[in-house]
Amino acid sequence: MYLAWAQEAVKTTTQAITPDVLLKVAKYLGAGLCMGLGAIGPGIGEGVVGGKACEAIARQPELQGVILRTMLLADAIAETTGVYSLIIAILLIFVV
Repeated sequence: MYLAWAQEAVKTTTQAITPDVLLKVAKYLGAGLCMGLGAIGPGIGEGVVGGKACEAIARQPELQGVILRTMLLADAIAETTGVYSLIIAILLIFVV
């Protein structure tokens, strides 16, 4: 009984794939991939920079201020890649 109901539901809800639907699927998939892959690099980079900064501070505590400032600058530069990915994803969703 359930199988017959499911087959009937599939028959009544199937639609043809039009170029408009295909374009929407492509742009949402592209935006998702852009943000997903674009966030991996900054995440790994910031983690490495933070870990190395902790190691450096543990070795030379008197240079904490200089190391912290350099770490924050490196994190800000690494984060720009994620921001670029966000901008491209927004452009894909709203402009294309």
